[in-house]
Order: sequence, then structure tokens, then C-alpha cells
Amino acid sequence: MTSLPPQPLSPLDGRYRAAVSELGDFLSEAGLNRARVQVEVEWLLYLTSHRMFGSEPLTQEQTSSLRALVTDFGQAEIDRLATLEATTRHDVKAVEYLVREKLSELGLDAIAELTHFACTSEDINNLSYALTVKAAVTEVWLPKLTTVIDALRTRALEMRDAPMLAHTHGQPATPSTMGKEFAVFVYRLQRIATQVAGNEYLGKFSGATGTFSAHLAADPTADWPAISKEFVESLGLTWNPLTTQIESHDWQAELYGRVAHANRVLHNLATDIWTYISLGYFRQIPQAGATGSSTMPHKINPIRFENAEANLELSSALLDSLASTLVTSRLQRDLTDSTTQRNIGVGLGHSLLALDNIQRGLLEIALDEDALARDLNGNWEVLGEAIQTVIRAEVTAGRSSISDPYAMLKELTRGKRVDAEGLAAFIETLDIGEDAKARLLALTPAGYVGLASSLVDHLG
Repeated sequence: MTSLPPQPLSPLDGRYRAAVSELGDFLSEAGLNRARVQVEVEWLLYLTSHRMFGSEPLTQEQTSSLRALVTDFGQAEIDRLATLEATTRHDVKAVEYLVREKLSELGLDAIAELTHFACTSEDINNLSYALTVKAAVTEVWLPKLTTVIDALRTRALEMRDAPMLAHTHGQPATPSTMGKEFAVFVYRLQRIATQVAGNEYLGKFSGATGTFSAHLAADPTADWPAISKEFVESLGLTWNPLTTQIESHDWQAELYGRVAHANRVLHNLATDIWTYISLGYFRQIPQAGATGSSTMPHKINPIRFENAEANLELSSALLDSLASTLVTSRLQRDLTDSTTQRNIGVGLGHSLLALDNIQRGLLEIALDEDALARDLNGNWEVLGEAIQTVIRAEVTAGRSSISDPYAMLKELTRGKRVDAEGLAAFIETLDIGEDAKARLLALTPAGYVGLASSLVDHLG
């Protein structure tokens, strides 16, 4: 058998690339290298702008030309870094040499030794990961989550008055409205989205073991912690003053925990919608040309929600692993995080793919109010809760002498079917006030939804 041409190993880079490609701009190896170049360039500009070690600030033209190495970063730079790394066997050193080549091209060899000055590789890497992850989350993942939340909010408002039989433990239970049930997910996801939006992205810039030792040796008079803080914050990150060689990755653990939490709420949403489809509460809208089953032509499978389930599970598994392993580094540094952090894009990618499927899936279902009504009308026994509660209130108010109303309704309804006529006849026999009796006689399963509709207003 002949070998295939080179193929993507991950489905995120193959079958599903279109849905997740935006993440590649930040969380690919090229995206990471572009961020590394950015950090190296900005540190060099910082040092020269502060006239460190007798250097002079670059002209505006020189500054723009140097920053163009970042803004114009493309295939030529990707290829050159690959060539350099083949010799250096060190990815960050290759980035340093690329910047030095640019300085030489601009006639700035005099400041070449300020490239990567007093830096350990992790000073560059931790800031680069913080920049790329921050951009990926705030510019790609979080907007997609917000789009899904907005779509759910729209459906919640549309269906706020659509009564449905609830199911607790899979059994018929006190009715709700479909809109209120969707609103529950909107509320949950919005809280998590707010937490993700407020996540800190920390950075360190303090040398080989976090002590500023080389910095101090080069200039004992400089306030290196203040310089480090100013530089890190100039990149839009939060400064971490106390680290080993690495930034401790706690912010990453917090972020991935929050994304995994969102994944699990979305998984709950996907399984609930799948179940509502199986109950007939939602009809699936046929998509032109689509095939549900290779042998059963009538079928429309809920593939969007099934695909979302699987990808959310994969994402959470990987993000959980990242969150648990990244917070540990032996003594002052080990290299386990180098490999694990290269999979951040995979973890976020599976989540982004799931969000895309949920967004599409929500457009492919329609509420079947007739099915909702049939289920409600077939389960009058759910009014047993209302009846025994009203009797309790009547007993307390002195308008009834019934003993143990719960047991009375349990005997009438538990494990039994009760129709409208039978329940009405039962209510007529109750020793309760006429107003209470009238309220109970007017109740229907479809009308027994409490404040479900108005609760949707809590979405704002």
C-alpha cells in the first residue's frame, strides 16, 4: 500500500478546520513565534527608549521598521525560523537570531547585544503564551460563547410562554416553560463568561530563577523590579513579582477551569436539547441535501448536539489535564510545561467547534407546541402537588379538617394516571374553602407553570 500525501493528524486541522481556523492565528507554533518576536522587539525598544547602557532611542522610522517584523510576520519568517532552529535546536534562540538579523538589516548592529538582554527563554515564553492565549480567548472563543448565549437568550424570550411538562428523575413533574428552561442555561453561561472575561493574564520578567541576578550584575543602580513591572504591563498583562524561572501558570489553571466549566454547562444544554428532540418537543428542520441515515431515509439525526457533546468532553479532558499539570514545576524549573502548553489550542479548539455546532443546531430546531400540549394533557396527575399544597394552606387557615393531605394525594396519584374529569371530581369532594376549590378546578397542567414566564426577565 502506498503512503498518502502528508495529512493533518488532528481533525481540528482537517475535517473541522473551517470552524476553528481563527484560533490558529494565535495558538499555532507560528502564532507563538510571532508573539515571541513581539516580546523580544518590545524589550529591545524599551531598553533603548530608556537609554539603558548608553543606548539611544530609535527613530520613529527605525521603530516602525523593527515592529514590522511582528506586524508583517508571515511565511518568510516562519521558514527562516525553521532554518535557524535546525541549527540552534532551540526555538527561542532562533527567534533571537531572527531579531538580530533584522537589526543588521536596519543598520542597528550597535544595539544587537540588547536583544534578549538578561532574559531566560521562559521570560519570553511566558509573556508570549499570555499574549496568545489572551488574544485567542478574548478575540475568538469568548465572542463565540457570547454568540451562543445571545442565541439562547433569543430562544428563551421566544418560548417564555410555551408550557411544557417538566421531568425530574426522568419522570413527569411540575410544568415549566421551555423559555424558562433555556433561560437557566443563559444565566449559568453568562456568569461563567463574565468570569472568563475578568481572568487575569500574568507575566514574569525576572531572569533565570526569578531573582534579577543578571540584571543586577549588569546595572546595580537600576530598579529592575519596577522596570520589569512597567514592561510586562505595557504588554497588557498583569505583573507577577514572585516566581521561579517560570511564571507559575496559576492564571492558566484558573482560565482553563472556567472554560471547562462552561464546557460542562454546554454539555448539559446539548444533552437536554437532544432529549427534548427525542421527546418530540422540538422538530428538526430538514437541511437541503442532508442525509440522516444511510439506510433509514426518514431520519433526521441530532448530529449538531451529538457532535458538540463529544467535542466538549474532549476539550474538558484536555483543559483539566492542563490545569492540573501546569501548576507543578520541579524546584525552580522543569520542561514538562513546554509540551503541555503546545496543546492549549487543541483544548480551546474542541470547545470552539462545539460552540459552532450548538450555534448551528439552534437554527435547525423548531418548537412543537402540539407535542408539548399532548404531553401536558396526558399527565394531569402533576397537579397533585398543587392540590396537597392548597389543602395544607386551608388546614392552617382553619378552613379544612383534612389530615395528612400529602398522603391523600399520594394515594390518588402515585404511579397512576388521572384524567381531567377524575381530578375535578376529586377536587369537588374536598373539605376546603370555595375560593380555594375554584382555583384548583381552574387549574390545568398547561396553566400550572407558576412564574416561569416572568422569571425569564431576570436575564435583563
